[in-house]
Amino acid sequence: MSTIGSSKDALAQAKIRMEKAVEDFRKELSGVRTGRANSSVLDNVRVDYHGTPMSINQLGALNVPDPMTIVIAPWDPGAVPLIDKAIRMADLGLNPTNDGKVVRVPIPPLTEDRRKDLAKHIHKVLENHRTAIRSVRRDIKEAVEKLEKEKKISEDDKKRSLDELEKVTHSETKKIEDLSAAKEKEVLELK
Repeated sequence: MSTIGSSKDALAQAKIRMEKAVEDFRKELSGVRTGRANSSVLDNVRVDYHGTPMSINQLGALNVPDPMTIVIAPWDPGAVPLIDKAIRMADLGLNPTNDGKVVRVPIPPLTEDRRKDLAKHIHKVLENHRTAIRSVRRDIKEAVEKLEKEKKISEDDKKRSLDELEKVTHSETKKIEDLSAAKEKEVLELK
């Protein structure tokens, strides 16, 4: 954490760090499948390609020819079995097939139990990111209190800064809660 010299620096840093938590949450949610084919489901899958973990989109072209299938056309045909294996090992509930040239990933319809499991997973991820935002708030609050103790800011400045910090915290927490609610609705609705 860079040094905080004023209450303005503290609030700017709080906003940046909390926005990173929101963005990370958004990325994690994109990896939760919803019953429709979406190549972002495979974003977190790493393929051990010549000893280097790589994402699938670095190894080939991904496309979605229909709502229930993802097709991966690797640039190196030797990567086909590696991609196939990585998807199976990723615990996404997907069962890819390959013909030696491309990997086809059929997206099975979600069962009611799987939908509930995904909703629980979304809640767990949400709670982790809420905790991250609260942790940022705690760090910045301590920094602002330290500034006041060192007489770098007045008591009124401290109070204003802490009020603003609460507003920012509430705003960023609401963003992730709204994202979570929308994703949960998407997962639980039957198509």
